[in-house]
Amino acid sequence: MCVLSYDGTNFAGSQIQPKRRTVQGEVEKALQRIHKGQHIRIQASGRTDSGVHAKGQTFQFNTPYHILEKNWEKALNRLLPKDIYVHDVVKVPETFHVRYDAVEKEYRYYIWNTDEYDVFERNYSYFYPYALDIDLMKKACLYFVGEHDFTTFSSAKATAKGSKVRKLSKVTCDKRGNKIEVILRSNGFLYHMARIIVGT
Repeated sequence: MCVLSYDGTNFAGSQIQPKRRTVQGEVEKALQRIHKGQHIRIQASGRTDSGVHAKGQTFQFNTPYHILEKNWEKALNRLLPKDIYVHDVVKVPETFHVRYDAVEKEYRYYIWNTDEYDVFERNYSYFYPYALDIDLMKKACLYFVGEHDFTTFSSAKATAKGSKVRKLSKVTCDKRGNKIEVILRSNGFLYHMARIIVGT
């Protein structure tokens, strides 16, 4: 299992897409070079959309090679582009599944809340130049904590079948200077659920 970070600005998302630059595509390209042309498929703990960044994203792959974890880390970082970085590589049992064994996932959304646009925040914060009541936003966060049916907060384009019940263990909203940080932690998220909650 690998733990990595990436700047999603120049990616069309994390999951592989034909003729588009993706995180999975770049990682698999690096693994293919290490494996002398053999294609190695990775599985990620979750997906991110175009322009979304990650810290501590995890993925796994199977390999016939017996290489020390630290050497895997060095080899991957040498071959990956500068907007992806592998922090750690850990051997896991064959029964482990990076997605289904994930305990929690956390999303952090940033809102740049001032009437002055900041070019250095444009790829990392949503620019919203109107007044926001942070105290009311904090109160609203409390309604989302716990186990609920989040059908209303899922994209109409979602194709996933099954229950729309999810358990949010943490939803917070804090403002520091001009930046508002919203943190959502859950055992799983529906398609676009986190961004719809933040938007609401």
